[in-house]
Amino acid sequence: MGRIVQKFGGSSVEDAESIKRVARRIARTRGAGNDVIIVISAMGDTTDELMDLALKVSPRPKSRELDMLLTTGERQSAALLAMALSDLGVEAVSYTGSQAGVLTTPTHGNARIIDITPGRVEKALDEGMVAIVAGFQGVSQTTKDVTTLGRGASDTTAVALAASLGADYCEIYSDVDGVYTADPRIVPSARHIEQIGYDDMMELAASGAKILHLRCVEYARRENVPVHVRSSFSDKPGTWLRNQDEIDKDPTMEEAIISGIAHDRGEAKITVVGVPDKVGEAARIFKTVADQDLNIDMIVQNISRLSDTKTDISFTLPSGDGAKAIAALDAVKAEIGFDELLYDDQIGKVSVVGVGMRSHPGVSATFFESLATAGVNIQMISTSEIRISVIVGLHDVEAAVRSAHTAFGLDADETATVYAGTGR
Repeated sequence: MGRIVQKFGGSSVEDAESIKRVARRIARTRGAGNDVIIVISAMGDTTDELMDLALKVSPRPKSRELDMLLTTGERQSAALLAMALSDLGVEAVSYTGSQAGVLTTPTHGNARIIDITPGRVEKALDEGMVAIVAGFQGVSQTTKDVTTLGRGASDTTAVALAASLGADYCEIYSDVDGVYTADPRIVPSARHIEQIGYDDMMELAASGAKILHLRCVEYARRENVPVHVRSSFSDKPGTWLRNQDEIDKDPTMEEAIISGIAHDRGEAKITVVGVPDKVGEAARIFKTVADQDLNIDMIVQNISRLSDTKTDISFTLPSGDGAKAIAALDAVKAEIGFDELLYDDQIGKVSVVGVGMRSHPGVSATFFESLATAGVNIQMISTSEIRISVIVGLHDVEAAVRSAHTAFGLDADETATVYAGTGR
């Protein structure tokens, strides 16, 4: 009938019984006459446990060996799921990322997919089997080493496979019934979203929403892959991710000013104090950071509190990259001539996202008024055409999310159901 890629996250396959439950769902899809390709994550907290084990063995494990270790989690899940399907009378075969033809850049820990050559997967489908692919991993096109794609990137594997195999759509299964207007663990009254455009979902993912991996959304948008985000714990319809033009043509859909509120507790702020106010100094600072292959999020520059001939430059980045950025900047302190570095990882980012704000004035005022009502102090502000983000104290994140959610009229009458608790 069709060709469907289904991805199951770690919370969906956390133990033997969960794997059997997922196998029954897959068997129903296959029994309906569909070609089925499965992308699977590691069981439960396996990846975290493997990382903890590596750090006990070595405080600074080599990135190549870390990738060799971490990819075993998905391989376990894939093989176990194939066994469970076999017991249900469904022929299935499991593949590693490299066996499935996932070719990547050579960067360990955060490789990007270059191409997919799914010859073995196609052959399995032609033979009537379910093909199970270990997510989150591939093989470097140049070094031939095993690589990982970054945490949560099984989503990206699934969408990339859907594009390369010409699938009708890709289903991403997690522990919630689709995309909500906020994290239902923080806002129990968060509203379920039936359809959402690629642009809105990209901004939500980039702003901290954990339901979909950012590169997955980017890939889906580029290749125009319809994505259905739903729960493996229920049969309820989820959220369809598709082109905004298609959503706008649907007469049953109202245009929302704000699609959702996202938050991110994983950011840190670095302030470079006393930078000489001369042409090119900011460029030298950010080139130093870029040379470490680090991504910067928000930037603010002010006149320094030390002198009106100097400036203070603050920027945010993932907290896991903070130590690396500090070390790199400290090494060029004398060359640039700044006074000191300040580091703060007790911050969080809260963002309101929605394509509707392009044509609706007053969104900023409503957002900032909601934060003031909640007693939340704003440290930094950043905007795009369809997003407003603020940095607040870590202890203020949840209050800010709840207050903004209510202020934009996003609260639903029903309480959202969270089946497992991890967000994937």
